[in-house]
Amino acid sequence: MEKRQLGNSDLWVSKIGLGCMSIGTEEKKATHIIEAALDSGINYFDTADLYDFGVNEEIIGKTLSSRREDVIIATKVGNRWNDMKEGWRWDPSRAYIKEAVKDSLHRLKTDYIDLYQLHGGTINDPSEDTIEAFEELKAEGLIRHYGISSIRPNVIRNYVQNSSIVSIMMQYSLLDRRPEELMSLLSEHDISIVTRGSVAKGLLSDKMLESPEIDHAEKGYLNYSAIEIKELHDSIKANILRGQRTLNEVALQFNLAHEAVAAVVTGASSIEQIKDNVRAVNTAPLTDEELTYLEMISKESKYQEHQ
Repeated sequence: MEKRQLGNSDLWVSKIGLGCMSIGTEEKKATHIIEAALDSGINYFDTADLYDFGVNEEIIGKTLSSRREDVIIATKVGNRWNDMKEGWRWDPSRAYIKEAVKDSLHRLKTDYIDLYQLHGGTINDPSEDTIEAFEELKAEGLIRHYGISSIRPNVIRNYVQNSSIVSIMMQYSLLDRRPEELMSLLSEHDISIVTRGSVAKGLLSDKMLESPEIDHAEKGYLNYSAIEIKELHDSIKANILRGQRTLNEVALQFNLAHEAVAAVVTGASSIEQIKDNVRAVNTAPLTDEELTYLEMISKESKYQEHQ
């Protein structure tokens, strides 16, 4: 499995990472999914303290403890469950981050977190306070590097200018090309993008093409109507797939074709999904002609909010 440098850090992540939110809480099944990812060459595992009230971190910690030096563990902080655990609130304060990291370390059964990410962010946050917390955690050896998970351009620009983040997790796909407006800025600062949502809630999966009974009229997405998605499918099928590629492959390779992208993080609720996603990223990269065509038939959109 090809590994790519995450920003200017010393972290080298497999070009596909496992997004652990969807592995579930049934420990045996979840463990088998994680082990299948390891066997397939994945070394990058992404979780968050929010997922399943911390149970997700516990399963990952237990499963990966014997392979700790071989893997990159990324988790997130900032969403704070209330006492009744029926909801959460946003808390990017220095005090909470420094408290929460200890709980994550305990659940993950590790002395350090490779990549600690702010799980969101707004322009009204006390970002100096937040950045100070991450820098202190680095100095204390509790985290190796930090990043943010955000789609907000104003928040991203603030952290690019005022912190030492090495990565940004962003939703990115053929149906959501908004991150492209930030790619040059991030490349200039040696900050990598880690993508999520590459199959756009299944709209860019092979299942969508293979299931004619699915009603596209109910599957609009962002600024795409259902009819436009159907037209995009037909165009890709006729001019890119041609019996030689799968739509899942095209969706993941589209992300990886951009220099700013270090890895694509995909979820999986079964071993079969792991194998299919790994096969997709290990096939031939998109040619220049394929990439140009995909960019031509899809919308080059920009963020209208959060500027």
